[in-house]
Amino acid sequence: MTLSPPRRPPSRPARRPGRRAAARLRGLSTHALIWIVGALIVVPLLYGLLSGFKSTSELSTNPFGLPEDWAPGNYTGLLASGSFWRQIFNSTFIAVATALVTVAVSALAAYVFARFAFRGRELVFTFFTIGLMFPFAVAILPLFLMLRALGLLDNPLGVILPQAAFGLPMTIIILRGFFRTIPAELEEAAIIDGCGAFGFFWRILLPMARPALATVSVLAIVTSWNNFFLPLLVFTEPDWWTIPVGVQQFKGQYAEDTARILAYVVLAMAPALAFYAVAERQLIGGLTAGATKG
Repeated sequence: MTLSPPRRPPSRPARRPGRRAAARLRGLSTHALIWIVGALIVVPLLYGLLSGFKSTSELSTNPFGLPEDWAPGNYTGLLASGSFWRQIFNSTFIAVATALVTVAVSALAAYVFARFAFRGRELVFTFFTIGLMFPFAVAILPLFLMLRALGLLDNPLGVILPQAAFGLPMTIIILRGFFRTIPAELEEAAIIDGCGAFGFFWRILLPMARPALATVSVLAIVTSWNNFFLPLLVFTEPDWWTIPVGVQQFKGQYAEDTARILAYVVLAMAPALAFYAVAERQLIGGLTAGATKG
């Protein structure tokens, strides 16, 4: 009886050098693109931050170097200004109120679009999605006339309600996609236990939708904080000026003091950047939760 030699496992084909080079080239190009995009974002911020510590005369003679004579008074003078903190409060109040109204109304509408079947549901939902293609500038004249007729000029509601209305389409689309991933068996079990439609929405659906709710809240707050045109249209008195309007008015008042204007711009951006840095993980997680859940 003869023993056959042991079989060798089939050898894997070696990777071609061309494939390795192509993969390495793709990785390098991706990293290079990330660095370029990051530089385009970070470099202007650093330039504005350092320029705020210069005088206007030094800014013209030494625009890109470090300050020779640091001038922190550009920042401390603004931080000691009551008007600056009033604008911070106005922007914060309007942004939070806009987010609350947008999320509350959108959550109810998205729940109906996602969990109820009725004639014309998709048609009505299409009307909301069309709102994404409706530019704000087109509605500015009729919006101004309507706000004036309602007596909402120089009133924070004149900014909060239109911002919430223009934020509804995107918010409803995001929340509807998340609500549709909730299993129908969970709703049936809740109904069997005596939970009504609103009870299921309030007690079960909203707690499960916290990532999506946090996402749309962050989007609404950031959008409201950066809004310039609507507060400029509604507010004529400085008591309700927001940060973007304050930057524009400050620029007109101190047109020749460029360093001080840059310091104002940096301080105006700081709260939004800090908020986004804290909420960035929640924002990305909420956008992907609807796609990976269920």
